[in-house]
Amino acid sequence: MIAKEVPVTVLRILVLTSSTGGGHDARAYAFRDWVMEVHGEAVEARVEHLLEASSALTGFGVWIYNRIQKHAPWLHNFYWCFIEIYGALTQHLPWFGDRYYKKLLRDYRPHLVFSVHDFLNRGYFKTARKTLGPDNVRSATYCGEFSGGFGFSRNWVDAQADLFYARTEEARDYAAGIGMPEQRCRVFGNFLAPKFFEEKMPEEERDRFCEQEIGLDPGKFTVLLATGARGANNHLRLLDALKEHSKETQAIVVCGENRKTYEKIAAWKSLNPDFSLNLEGFSTRMHRLLQVSQAVVTRGGANLTAEALFCGCPILFDCAGGIMPQERLTIKYFVSHGAAEKISSPRQFAALIKSWSERPKKYSELKGNLEALRPADHPRQLVDALVGLAREAAGADSSEK
Repeated sequence: MIAKEVPVTVLRILVLTSSTGGGHDARAYAFRDWVMEVHGEAVEARVEHLLEASSALTGFGVWIYNRIQKHAPWLHNFYWCFIEIYGALTQHLPWFGDRYYKKLLRDYRPHLVFSVHDFLNRGYFKTARKTLGPDNVRSATYCGEFSGGFGFSRNWVDAQADLFYARTEEARDYAAGIGMPEQRCRVFGNFLAPKFFEEKMPEEERDRFCEQEIGLDPGKFTVLLATGARGANNHLRLLDALKEHSKETQAIVVCGENRKTYEKIAAWKSLNPDFSLNLEGFSTRMHRLLQVSQAVVTRGGANLTAEALFCGCPILFDCAGGIMPQERLTIKYFVSHGAAEKISSPRQFAALIKSWSERPKKYSELKGNLEALRPADHPRQLVDALVGLAREAAGADSSEK
């Protein structure tokens, strides 16, 4: 007698994100890539930009957020407070995009709804449980903040969620303090794309990469002027300050999706041929650029900062033009641990780079403090835990059929 083949259920995970900045998307796609690498076709992770796709109004809110981030970061302190109030009013049910989301749930029938965005938790998890049945779906959050306080959105926390992942112990403790049950809180730091876990370049390969691939001198102090995906930056002003030290320093400039900045810096480069500069748009090799840099300048985006932490590249937080609430959380964490410096002007930036070259002990201390903060975990651990949640829901769903 030939045994009947039992159909295998493909586990379905719906990943909720939005393109406010670039960090949320980076984590969403990192999770999708790790799921494929670890579990292959047995698990499907679908990334959904829910705010943009579900409603024109929430999509407009995303556009406003990115415009503020690029042109007037200080203004986001007011916008953030408005969003917090709106989030409190809609914590039980999304006001906009509800019809789209419910249809998505009924059509896709995820076993797990996994949010990597602060605004896509409370009402969205409740809607999933109500639409699919509380036993047939699980919910989990990954919060990318480094610390708590002003800037940590209450929208991150749904007390009924099955798991809450924080990036640091400080962020976990804050989440527990605003309502997330401690027994369902976890700490996980290295939530990065698979390419960051490739074998680190040895010194000879780093030198070859500098000389042959990005045209720089491996013996000079290299500053990486980075930006988020949306391209918020002060690159031109910082380059003007840095060129005064062209004998000792050089730069790598990443412009993200900001085409205008790319064109302006390309013109600057042609006018300053004596300054060594590698220029890139949206870079897919940050894992290599960080390894060959002695410092990275960033506005405080949590994901880029996490990448710098993983690669051991000292961080300079550019605070010129104001700091967004979420950026405060990142800057506070690293500066309080003596693992980063803040700059608020090109003159201060140039003076700090000069002081590091004249007093290398100070630079070495900062680098050591940074390396002491680096987590030891691996994304496979996170993926396996969340796939386990999805399996629980799949088992409940199968038993009801």
